[in-house]
This record gives sequence, C-alpha cells and structure tokens, in this order.
Amino acid sequence: MKTRIIDGVDVQLSSGNVYADLGLPDAEKLKIKTGLVIEIRKAMRSLDLTQQAAAKRMGITQPKVSDMMRGDFTNLSERKLMDCLNRLGYDIEIKVKPATASLGHLMLAID
Repeated sequence: MKTRIIDGVDVQLSSGNVYADLGLPDAEKLKIKTGLVIEIRKAMRSLDLTQQAAAKRMGITQPKVSDMMRGDFTNLSERKLMDCLNRLGYDIEIKVKPATASLGHLMLAID
C-alpha cells in the first residue's frame, strides 16, 4: 500500500478494497457482498419496503434483513444476495473473459 505525508501525517492510500487494506481473508468476496448489500438497501428504500415486507419479497427472514442492514451479511452467500436482488426487480449479468494477467479477479460493476 502506498503512503504519503499530508500535513505532517503519514497517510496510507487505499487499494480500493478496504477489506484487503485491513488484511482480512476473502477480501474480494467481502467487497462483492458489500456491493450487493448496498444495492439491496437502495432497492428497499426506492420501493419503500419495511424490513418485514422486504424479507417476504426476498424469501428470507426479517432477522436476516435486520442483520444485513446492520452490516452482518456473513450468513448470506453471494448467490443468495443476488437472488434477493432479483426478487427486488434487479437484473444481474455475469461476464466471463480471459484475464490480462496470469491470475484473474472478480469484480462487481453496478450501473
């Protein structure tokens, strides 16, 4: 991670993935899940759904929606989060292409 001094303070520049910057395992997976949860929150807000109504529509329990809204989504897989978005009226596209490096990466692009 790059560092630079701003006003006499060492500042570390982010890699673009806060989970990786913190050294957490499965940082890419966490970044993707976070992006999906952000979109779920936006959809709930735009549809004016309560947690109970959102839970029913997404096919999960209200306590799981509550956990998700508080940032605890470890009990939900990426697939389940994508299913929740589908049930809230979102299309999801997955694009696979050859990597430019020897090791590919997973990326979430949100319109």
